[in-house]
Amino acid sequence: MFSVVVPGRPCLTDIVAIDSQPNGQATKFAFTIPLSTSLSDIVVFFLPGTTLPSNTGAAIYAQLPDQNTGQPSGFRFIGALANEKPSGIFTVRPPGSTPRRSEAEEEDDMLDEGGANGAATGVLTLGISIEEAQNIAPQLAALEAERPSGQMSMALVPQAGGQRQISTKVLAQRIIGNAFNFLASFAENDKGQDVVPLKSFHNWWAKFERRIEADPTFLEREDPNT
Repeated sequence: MFSVVVPGRPCLTDIVAIDSQPNGQATKFAFTIPLSTSLSDIVVFFLPGTTLPSNTGAAIYAQLPDQNTGQPSGFRFIGALANEKPSGIFTVRPPGSTPRRSEAEEEDDMLDEGGANGAATGVLTLGISIEEAQNIAPQLAALEAERPSGQMSMALVPQAGGQRQISTKVLAQRIIGNAFNFLASFAENDKGQDVVPLKSFHNWWAKFERRIEADPTFLEREDPNT
């Protein structure tokens, strides 16, 4: 269901299912990734054809060795994916644990023979857990509060800058306008009155539902036709 990209290394697909459900569908998975001095961020994404159950998300956790003992520490929540956000970049090291290296230093490591990315310093265990969206939301909120200013948002459905909530009245007007524009082309004159076949309304509704599924926020934009 998932894959991971570590800069300078081949794409990882050797995921391990941790739990076994009665229906045969696991909900907890793990990747084991050798650490290096330069490893700070990774990319996690859904493989093609992956769709999570409704109202769920993929919570992502990182487990690093303790800097003092070298033993595995507890799992730390680092973000989440969802059907609306099937990929993301995640920081696996806690803030301040290891200074970020320059792009030039990381590029030098990737060009070194063997692709070592620096000397190995232990193992990162990346945990992915399918959970209810309502349980993931508070963890995302806490992560957002810790996020340095200017860093990419970890929200499951990123909002465009400056986007504002629209009122129910405006939303209703846009739905009605969408229906009118579609149905107007099917109007027929019957004794001086414009008449629209009921089938045309059914066709509009089916098309409208497909548009909502493909782009749930299109009516919330200032110009819903864009």
